[in-house]
Amino acid sequence: MGYTLNFATVWANFDKLLGGLGLGLLLALASVSLGSIIGLVCGFASVSSSRTVRSLVSVYVTIIRNEPIYIIVLMIFFALPDAGLKLNQSASFITALTVYSGAYLSEVFRAGLISVPKGVVEAARAIGLTRLQTSLYVVTPIMLRNALPALGSTFISLFKDTSIAATIAIPELTYQARKINIESFRIVETWTVASALYIATCLLMAAALRGLERRFPKF
Repeated sequence: MGYTLNFATVWANFDKLLGGLGLGLLLALASVSLGSIIGLVCGFASVSSSRTVRSLVSVYVTIIRNEPIYIIVLMIFFALPDAGLKLNQSASFITALTVYSGAYLSEVFRAGLISVPKGVVEAARAIGLTRLQTSLYVVTPIMLRNALPALGSTFISLFKDTSIAATIAIPELTYQARKINIESFRIVETWTVASALYIATCLLMAAALRGLERRFPKF
């Protein structure tokens, strides 16, 4: 028996899908912003002269990078309340994605720091800049530009990871698609439209990031 496509139910609920898409973008943006702070701190710490500091960062990065994001989300959502820290679903998911992204961004920023030519650092110190001024005004801008491609890829990856938020009932795109699917039994149509929204959004973000890279040439 053939299957007749009928997108009527999906189009009738398209505003819910768009709302879920917007929520997913907000979750990714909040997580990558907070994760960037962790990543920057850990990135600089990973190239410090202290072996203890480097080891602590290495332990954090190794543990998180070898743990599925799904497990991290569930642990934070269910374990933190038992420890006395109660967060709503969105705050819990952002915390999980921030911890997860911080580990990956730490490596992104570390690679960016290593790519800064030593001659530039020496020139900055030679004109009288302190170590802190050299880090803030010379090293960090160059590092951020060199890390821009990897930073963009991480953001796109985090946006796709927001689909996991559906497991703790956050009404992002996947959650909304699953709800429409359950109510209408239009499996093919619902997931086709949801997939198209994910793909289109990722392609738009990738194009915007390429434009940003062209605007700021690599050092």
